[in-house]
Amino acid sequence: MASFKKILTQWRNVGLLAGVILGLLLLMFFTYPERNRLVAKGPMNAGHEGVGCEQCHVPLDGTAAQQVSANVYRWLGLRERSMGFGSKDVDSGDCLACHERPDDRHPISRFLEPRFAEARQNIKAYDCVTCHTEHQGKRVTLSTMGYCSNCHEDTELKDDPILPTHADIIRSQSWNTCLQCHDFHGNHKMTTPTRLEDGVSEEEVWRYFDGGPSPYSSEKFAEPSETRGDRP
Repeated sequence: MASFKKILTQWRNVGLLAGVILGLLLLMFFTYPERNRLVAKGPMNAGHEGVGCEQCHVPLDGTAAQQVSANVYRWLGLRERSMGFGSKDVDSGDCLACHERPDDRHPISRFLEPRFAEARQNIKAYDCVTCHTEHQGKRVTLSTMGYCSNCHEDTELKDDPILPTHADIIRSQSWNTCLQCHDFHGNHKMTTPTRLEDGVSEEEVWRYFDGGPSPYSSEKFAEPSETRGDRP
């Protein structure tokens, strides 16, 4: 019996020591300035390196215990709605809090218009993360440049100013060439070339997608807000 009590005391001491160590580790984790980077899904996209997690992941109301309790009550049928945990889901509104501008050539709101119903079946261009999924370490995360075909297959221009003409490009299905002359959102100050060979190369566009320098221009019409609170 004495030996059993001794063993029990030893295990209790081990448990206490383990609890103290675990508590210290948790304390270190929650007070570590860069802890958010440790739990991030991946590297921040180009241009977002200095953005804090809380800029996009807005904390939900209530404590963690209250959030858990609310969801348990919902599961038991004692509450009408469930509640998120930790932070709100990030949506396009969070992106637009810093990036929205009135002269965007392709604002996501445009793709919600009825005339783009068919295009929406092929590409969810009404959602920022369709092209700019975060935590990928890139600027544009689409794996193709052919998305212009979803809306521009019927493009017709009189006295087309470029060579080859837009009609030739559409006929040959050369959709990968569009961004060699056109900046999708139209924010870079640039002169649109009149010959495809004078545009940027496809390799330069892909480097830009991957986080490299802009092949269009270093000057922009508008810079994004540093924080959502900077919006007028």
